[in-house]
Amino acid sequence: MDASFTAEQDEIRRTLRELLRKRCGPEALRAALDTQDGHDPALWPLLAGRLGLPGLALPEAYDGVGCSTAELALAAEETGRVLAPTPLLATCALAAPLVLALGTESQRAALLPRLAAGALTAALAVPGTSLATALALTGDNGGEWAGGGRAGGVQARRAGERWLLYGQVEQVLDGHSAGLLLVAAHTGGYARSRTLLFLVRGNADGLVRVRQTALDATRPQARLELRDVEGELLGEDGADVLGALATVGDAAAAVLACEAVGAADRALERTVEYVGQREQFGRAIGSFQAVKHRLADVYVGVQAARSAAYYAAWATAGREPVGGLALAQALEALRRAAAEGIQLHGGIGFTWEHEAHLYFKRAAGDELLFGPVHRLRAHAADAARLFEDREVAV
Repeated sequence: MDASFTAEQDEIRRTLRELLRKRCGPEALRAALDTQDGHDPALWPLLAGRLGLPGLALPEAYDGVGCSTAELALAAEETGRVLAPTPLLATCALAAPLVLALGTESQRAALLPRLAAGALTAALAVPGTSLATALALTGDNGGEWAGGGRAGGVQARRAGERWLLYGQVEQVLDGHSAGLLLVAAHTGGYARSRTLLFLVRGNADGLVRVRQTALDATRPQARLELRDVEGELLGEDGADVLGALATVGDAAAAVLACEAVGAADRALERTVEYVGQREQFGRAIGSFQAVKHRLADVYVGVQAARSAAYYAAWATAGREPVGGLALAQALEALRRAAAEGIQLHGGIGFTWEHEAHLYFKRAAGDELLFGPVHRLRAHAADAARLFEDREVAV
């Protein structure tokens, strides 16, 4: 593995960091969170037009840039530093790869160029709190997370040549504003249950979308209510939906890990800056050994998480699924960096006006959506058969 970045990758990071520094300061971030969509409506077109960010990991055949998951992960690291509320995760790391993996050629041709141009945003709707399970991050996704033929989740039924969807979905990232929804629905009845993905227009008849109050306001979420909403089957009947979800889940976990590393690094930077300025007993509190040791431990954790996240992003190119393990380490590093930041900022660190709590909420919110950390690690250990009984040679 070559751990160095290419000139193109360095340019992506530099350009994106400069743009976000100008457009995503603390005041701009709070203003964006108060908008109807929960993000700056002018930022996404800017990221699309100037950097081609929505199409970064999409093939050139569909008007994408033709880069890999690694470049998308590096971009996410920069958006994570400023907690930029954008449709990047929902659209580029979850929905678009599923359209690319499962969609028919006509579906790809109709949707991917619009997604790559930033003209269309998308969201993955998974029933209940089962997003991590559906993406095979915390367990096998072959279970009944989509309803299993019983009440709950979303049910799909045939009505002549059409598919009609009925049910409710909670905690859909960007579900209130996305122009396209990928809805996981159960079909086939209890005896022959299976999970399929359906394309649903954001303005479809019978669809009700309500933005929810979330722990992490920088990750807008919505509740979807579907009452006989018409959906289009994504891809062909019989496609390996669960396999595609698992593959996309590993890549999305690598992207999330890099994003969390960016947030942890920035939280640590802000804390180091503050303890170098704040004085107590006639000297900067950062000069005290106890403070130095605490921040040194945070630094080691962030750097270890960065190494794991970079490797996971590199390994998504057909090598090995380690995204969940890297995500566990990154979320743990972010939680610790944010918690130490709050503590070492003293009284101001607990205030609503300061940004310290936003980083802590990002760590806690992501763990609720994609974890928790101990389950991410447990599933990685099971996948590696770490605790299987082995004969010991005597």
